[in-house]
Amino acid sequence: MPEGPELHLASCYINTVCAGLIFSGKVEKSEVSKNPEVLFESDAYLISATSRGKEIKLTLMPLKEEKDTLPGRERGREGQSQNGPQQPMDLVFRFGMSGSFKLTSGAELPKHAHLRFYTKESPRRALCFVDFRRFGRWEVHGTWQLDRGPCVMLEYEKFRENVLRNLSDKAFNKPICEALLNQKFFNGICNYLRAEILYRLKIPPFEKARTVLEALQHRKQSPDLTLSKKVKLKRENPDLLELCHAVPMEVIDMGGKGYGPEPSDDTTAFEEWLQCYCVPGMRSLRDGNGRTIWFQVRTAVALHSERLDS
Repeated sequence: MPEGPELHLASCYINTVCAGLIFSGKVEKSEVSKNPEVLFESDAYLISATSRGKEIKLTLMPLKEEKDTLPGRERGREGQSQNGPQQPMDLVFRFGMSGSFKLTSGAELPKHAHLRFYTKESPRRALCFVDFRRFGRWEVHGTWQLDRGPCVMLEYEKFRENVLRNLSDKAFNKPICEALLNQKFFNGICNYLRAEILYRLKIPPFEKARTVLEALQHRKQSPDLTLSKKVKLKRENPDLLELCHAVPMEVIDMGGKGYGPEPSDDTTAFEEWLQCYCVPGMRSLRDGNGRTIWFQVRTAVALHSERLDS
């Protein structure tokens, strides 16, 4: 399943491949998709993307370019449909299990391309939202979901404050492995990231979330330390919330090789980076939501058994 890093890499991919491209015409939706129609049509428009946690916002921006005209003749404008000027539009995407974007030939659309934006050039190309499982969703005139917290990657300080300020929330009554999937507090974290984060800190996945996180409220560094020493200590001994930022950033720094928005046969880099998730020799159990958590800490088995017996 695409997680926060993959959504961010997808936004970077969109901005890279769409730089300098002008799109034109209607936005097409596949007949089988149950997502809403995108009623956008423009003679010329640009596409850009931003990400926040597990969401991507696509902005369609019509171009308004005055044309040379004869005296007394009305000026035409690019970026408008026959029904008048087209306004900018935001589309917010959630990838589900298999969503991704791909720029392809307009004549050879990939299978399961459920939303298509065509370039104005000839031959045309198409930016496609591809989703073979069809769990992905888009929202027309969309905004970031209000029940999602700050992004663990791009809004770290707000993310950390949001967690520590709300530890009385019932979400933290659950095991830490389940709390880490709660997008109200950990926007961008999902299955493989939670496994890698808990593994590095040797935190049993079924330990109560509040127990793990309350200790961070009182974590203070000596005021006598220099800034460089404080940075070094954080790098060498990160806490759980710091790793919720640092681990996704490691995936982003890999540039998506083998696990980015562009399909690739070479998954070596990502597979070698994984230390716990689906790694031979690691253990796995189902959490209370039926999701598989991978771990190594032996005490996690006992903690899970106690939880089931209680």
